[in-house]
Amino acid sequence: MRNKLEKLLKNSYCKYSGYAVACICVMQDGKEICGVNVENASFGATICAERNAITTAISYGYKKGDFKEIHIMVDSDKIGTPCFMCRQVITEFMNKETPVYLYSRNDNEMYHVNELCPYPFDEDNL
Repeated sequence: MRNKLEKLLKNSYCKYSGYAVACICVMQDGKEICGVNVENASFGATICAERNAITTAISYGYKKGDFKEIHIMVDSDKIGTPCFMCRQVITEFMNKETPVYLYSRNDNEMYHVNELCPYPFDEDNL
């Protein structure tokens, strides 16, 4: 997966921050859905790699529970974690036990969704 993420990082559009991020969602059926961060001069219009990949999967017809795992790589020596907007979207579409693999240039770590998002805002809060 590391090699795929490294290649995908090259597609990131991060001319403002220089912080490239790539994401691959592996679906239960084995399909891999990719996303990269796409920045914008209007920073609020920027989309993160995680939300890019997840919303692409949804547009292909996948639903909550169809996500087997998610892999996220940052072009940095330090591992990065998803922002809180991405964590909210992750909790919307992934099960609490879904593995979240985080990569830097030289390292990797694995968490489960419930570890990154221990107190999710979900349908039970509405």
